[in-house]
Amino acid sequence: MLKDSKSFSSFSTNDLVKAQEFYSQTLGLEVEKMEMGVLSLHLSGGAEVTIYPKDDHSPATFTVLNFLVDDIVSEVDELAQKGVQFEQYDNEDIKTNEKGLSNQDGRSMAWFKDPAGNIIGLLQVK
Repeated sequence: MLKDSKSFSSFSTNDLVKAQEFYSQTLGLEVEKMEMGVLSLHLSGGAEVTIYPKDDHSPATFTVLNFLVDDIVSEVDELAQKGVQFEQYDNEDIKTNEKGLSNQDGRSMAWFKDPAGNIIGLLQVK
């Protein structure tokens, strides 16, 4: 029934101006301001994500957006130079190094937050 329907994902922010600046300038994504005060991220492969304003926004406690990358170390270094701070985890599920990289089960991952506190992930599969 829905298999042929176009779909998109969405999440909220408490500041559309900061979100637009972060996703376009810091991450280098194509960002379009849409009607009703929402942003549309145009991602590789034709995927789209909508970011909408929410006055009582609470950051997601899970990863809302993941990017598959070829060289995660280079991506982490480049984003860190732009002021992105990577999350540090040290628990039974995830342990990160000083750069915020986790290497386990043949994959490398790193996480950071957008200006609204939503978690974004980088993933390199070996």
